[in-house]
Amino acid sequence: MTFDQLDIVEPILKAIEEKGYTHPTPIQGKSIPILLRKRDLLGCAQTGTGKTAAFAIPILQHLHNDQRPEKGRRKIKALVVTPTRELAIQIRDSFNEYGKHTGIVNTVVFGGVKQGAQTQALNRGVDVLIATPGRLLDLIGQGYISLRDIQYFVLDEADQMLDMGFIHDIRRIIDMLPKRRQSLFFSATMPPKIVSLAGKILGNPDKVTIKPEQATAERVEQSLYYVSKKAKPKLLIFLLKIQEIESTLVFSRTKHGADKITRVLKKAGINAEAIHGNKSQNARQLALGKFKSGEIKVLVATDIAARGIDVSQLELVVNFDLPNIPETYVHRIGRTGRASASGNSISFCDVEEKPYLKDIQKLIRQEIPVITDHPYLPGGVEDVATEADVKPKRQGQRRFSRSKPNNSGKKDFRRGNSSSRRKPQKKAE
Repeated sequence: MTFDQLDIVEPILKAIEEKGYTHPTPIQGKSIPILLRKRDLLGCAQTGTGKTAAFAIPILQHLHNDQRPEKGRRKIKALVVTPTRELAIQIRDSFNEYGKHTGIVNTVVFGGVKQGAQTQALNRGVDVLIATPGRLLDLIGQGYISLRDIQYFVLDEADQMLDMGFIHDIRRIIDMLPKRRQSLFFSATMPPKIVSLAGKILGNPDKVTIKPEQATAERVEQSLYYVSKKAKPKLLIFLLKIQEIESTLVFSRTKHGADKITRVLKKAGINAEAIHGNKSQNARQLALGKFKSGEIKVLVATDIAARGIDVSQLELVVNFDLPNIPETYVHRIGRTGRASASGNSISFCDVEEKPYLKDIQKLIRQEIPVITDHPYLPGGVEDVATEADVKPKRQGQRRFSRSKPNNSGKKDFRRGNSSSRRKPQKKAE
């Protein structure tokens, strides 16, 4: 299937072609025809599979086809609500790219910055508004935004929206929307509470699910290191220093943990930055910009902040802390396996995280290869080694060699023998 087989209007099709896209991703190929029929939709697919285009293209097409001369400023007809500033900006950019030949105007509003530029854009009039919940409700309360003309509503990353405690804000926003509208829920995971909420708000939506676990697990070279909690920073420094890695995304479970990891890495001479919800918008954008440009090679992030990180050819993902939600693991390692690309991931597991590991391996239906040949095995002498011990020895004296290309041309991030390796499984035909 190609985009020109999806009944997309010429101005949008032209923009898609200018970006070099010819074939829709699975979530796009299944969702766009449904949305062009103005059906409600509950969509599930991991980030990096093209969810934004799946809802942006149909909305832009509807607005383009319905364009009429308006008296006064433009009224907001489409609303996209998303949990983080980074995602909001990313979605805004996508609407700009796909809609650049349509005349459709959009803007983005989010907290953490002064509202002046945002209210000026709203006063000029927009067709599409992308917003985070807090700033949206704030500007509604101030009278800058009205939702009475909304025809298309999107709740993006619905699972994270609920995990971040936005459920009451979302219900307030829903109550302000017109009853007659097209509603879309998109999420990287689909836990029962999301399905329940969707059932109450969407009524009887069409459903599209692109199961990520098998595809991601097959694309990404995974490895597991058993290590005590206190030795995790030493193992991370050790691995980063023996590998020639250009871009590493390290996941921490908490904001405090992300800052602590960053301080340890900097002390060891590794240039790193942290990105999480307590950072200002300017600080987050600056750190992300440095990471994308290669100025820094290590970015430490929490799951929520990482939802807006889109870095092409990300070389390595490190799960410093295993997530307690198995679907989150799939989402994390998918960061280094965007679309059809391959990638590498390393996971640390201490004794308290073994139940999380069990749930993850059950979800992905495979055991993650375990690396038993490393200097920080739990209970060993090296487990309490000093920071100086993680510095690589001179060439020829180092026990662990730098990564060598494997047969596929990718770097091999696994060291020594693994206690459990599975042969690659063939995809179902």
